[in-house]
Amino acid sequence: MANHEPEAATPRRKALIWLSGFGLFGSAALAAVSNLIFFKPRVTYSPSALFSIGKPDDYPPGTRIAREVERVCIVREANKMAAISTTCTHLGCIVALADTGFSCPCHGSRYDQDGNVTGGPAPKALAWYQVNLAPNGEVMVDKNSEVEQGTYFTL
Repeated sequence: MANHEPEAATPRRKALIWLSGFGLFGSAALAAVSNLIFFKPRVTYSPSALFSIGKPDDYPPGTRIAREVERVCIVREANKMAAISTTCTHLGCIVALADTGFSCPCHGSRYDQDGNVTGGPAPKALAWYQVNLAPNGEVMVDKNSEVEQGTYFTL
């Protein structure tokens, strides 16, 4: 009779031990990385609420320029300037300049030249922001300070 030694059991046992160890180590590493990611602060860096838009001479009278990054429309009439929000009051889409004022491409809200709602689902008019002149002669817009609609800054 032949002598049967368990040759196949040893490599299988080593493979199972190795796979189990690899699985435990992998799950521990994954848990550690997940904890590090969880505790890392989630900060979104957005443009400052107080920003310069340049010198008054950059905006000739009759100008209506949308600044997409800051989400404002700069309006200059004679020696007066204003900053009107270009964020739709319905769901926060960016409104575009139109011949009659502003129009929202998302849900069809319409605003006149001063930001008053003329159509669509928007619940209220566009916000107007405070405009000032800095000591260096640049025009500053403060989106933290809303002003009454129709309030222009005299240069």
